[in-house]
Amino acid sequence: MSHKLKVGELNEEYLTDEDVWRILTIVLSPKSVKSSTYKYALIKSIIENLYQVNDDFELTYDQLAYGFTKVYWNLVVHHDLVKQNRGNGNAKAVTDILEFQMKHAIPSEFSFDKINDRLQLKLVSKIKSVMKTNVFGALYGDTKGQFYAFDHKREYFRLKPAVHQFMLRYQLLLTNLTNYHMARMIEELNEVPNINYLLEKVETIAKRSSLKPFEEILLHYFEASCFYCGKDLSKSNSQTEVDHFIPWSFVQSDQIWNLVLSCRNCNNSKRDKLPERSYLNSIIDRNEELVEKVNESKKVLNNYKDKRL
Repeated sequence: MSHKLKVGELNEEYLTDEDVWRILTIVLSPKSVKSSTYKYALIKSIIENLYQVNDDFELTYDQLAYGFTKVYWNLVVHHDLVKQNRGNGNAKAVTDILEFQMKHAIPSEFSFDKINDRLQLKLVSKIKSVMKTNVFGALYGDTKGQFYAFDHKREYFRLKPAVHQFMLRYQLLLTNLTNYHMARMIEELNEVPNINYLLEKVETIAKRSSLKPFEEILLHYFEASCFYCGKDLSKSNSQTEVDHFIPWSFVQSDQIWNLVLSCRNCNNSKRDKLPERSYLNSIIDRNEELVEKVNESKKVLNNYKDKRL
């Protein structure tokens, strides 16, 4: 009954890449005894936060709960895929989300990112309690304590360094595998006949529907110019866009240290490619300037480090 654990200590046994693959293959595949899609959502949230760990490879419960809540809100409310477990009733996270939606009269058309910030935080706090009861311990047990440690009282989650490096190396492949197996389970639970339809939903549930809010933040602190070509974006006919400096396919996260203002031409030509190396120093300088300008910068650029970039 590992899901009832309140503390999980890290098994320090050495792991090779082959060992990690062997464990993950069982966890992700039908060979694992899963009663819900919780484990998939937690893995997706871990992947989304791989670049946000501190120097001790730790993440907070709030960081993981935010991604986890976003996954379920968009599946359950936005896409009406309510069945997420094998039991007779709804999974606890689903029940809490549906009750929250009804209580606050939030339209079903709203993706998670359109919800008021204050309500987002309230819901994340609620789902964090569900994760303490049903999620952190469950995946910990399935990975035999070899992937991470956790502590409900301190609300911290610490990845084994070797596992963190493994997940960074195979990030895109792990994302695709998790999406595929999660979609298969949701397909079975909700009796949806077309897995390609579900894959499209699962692949996009963690990603922000729009980066427009970040445009306002960046314009507040910097001049309206394209990060890549320097074009003036302040003119009324300028097409201002927000670009992931390191593409989404490389870093599964919308963090402001990785977002820049861009003209439409540069954004379209760059697309899903890494920028030229000459821009690396520019983004580091930009982030140093942002740290100096923003109050409570630790919250805005959580765990940002030049060397990590």
